[in-house]
Amino acid sequence: MSDETYGVSVEKTAREIAAPALPYRPRVPMDTGIGIGLIGCGGITQSHLQAYKKAGYRVVALASRSRERVEARRAEFFPDAAVFADWRELLALDEVRVADIATSPEVRGPIIEAALRAGKHVLSQKPLALSLDEGQRLANLADTLGLRLAVNQNGRWAPHFAWMRAAISAGLIGEVSSVDFTLHWDHHWICGTPFEAQPQLILSDFAIHWFDIATAFFGARHARQIFAAAARSRSQRACPPFLAHACVEFDGGQATFAFNADAAFGHEDRTTIIGSRGTLRSVGTSLMQQHVTLHTAEGTASPELAGRWFPDGFHGAMAELLCAIEENRAPQNSARENLRSLALCFAAVASAESGRPVAVRAG
Repeated sequence: MSDETYGVSVEKTAREIAAPALPYRPRVPMDTGIGIGLIGCGGITQSHLQAYKKAGYRVVALASRSRERVEARRAEFFPDAAVFADWRELLALDEVRVADIATSPEVRGPIIEAALRAGKHVLSQKPLALSLDEGQRLANLADTLGLRLAVNQNGRWAPHFAWMRAAISAGLIGEVSSVDFTLHWDHHWICGTPFEAQPQLILSDFAIHWFDIATAFFGARHARQIFAAAARSRSQRACPPFLAHACVEFDGGQATFAFNADAAFGHEDRTTIIGSRGTLRSVGTSLMQQHVTLHTAEGTASPELAGRWFPDGFHGAMAELLCAIEENRAPQNSARENLRSLALCFAAVASAESGRPVAVRAG
């Protein structure tokens, strides 16, 4: 029996080559002085404002029902910003040209619509909407009014995902055939928070980042159907299932997702993308610490990446919107583009609840 039997031969060690220089860092608009107004000052907005301050963006107003929270955000990041308890007053400011809407999903839709009708470009926190029809309606409204509506799918600008996207765009691994995500982490921070009330938290709130990244890696190729499942681990303390997996059939390809949010030790986040001419792999102990490797016939390359998902991903999402406004084009993270990710998310939840594969509705 030869070493080649069943394809289990040991792969020869590839020679190390220099990593190609790729444009993976967030672009900076020419005009960084455009007025930004933030609506909602919850925990995640600390990353928004940290990114904007570092990038030199101009936040002119903040709004939150919590006076304590909005004052704290102003004091820490933009002491000259106006503060409001009512977001309608913020939208009335001519100085605000972009509304960054980071409220809870239940109230976000009407605020997005009001911001668009007030003539503001909008960056919406994910998810854009709680139904595909509502997301489509908001995307249509933005187009009708000639405004830019983008979604804060900030994972696209996490350094490792951004470099891999750039490598795919440059044709370094040929045509993508499979994308595999495996995440083992501890998500018990949600205990006692409103997140714990979401019955399919991992698939509906957390995995939406990875569904979005998968659509970015496959580009224009359509997702046909998805099979997903979720279960409680015996040791988890939180209410929603902390174990979940999904498999998506794309045109000529497949994406798989495996999530374990009850990993107390040995955290790992791994992404593998296989193409016709090469493989990309990113491995790390967290979303913030990742090591990327490119494997091709020429050899193996490992880029030295700058930045971290938090806050650089938030910079990237806003920067892309600002550049799109400047260049009069649709942003990469436009609401219409995001409908594909939303469709995957909703289909995953429907599959997990029905126990059957679900066709992915076209966005």
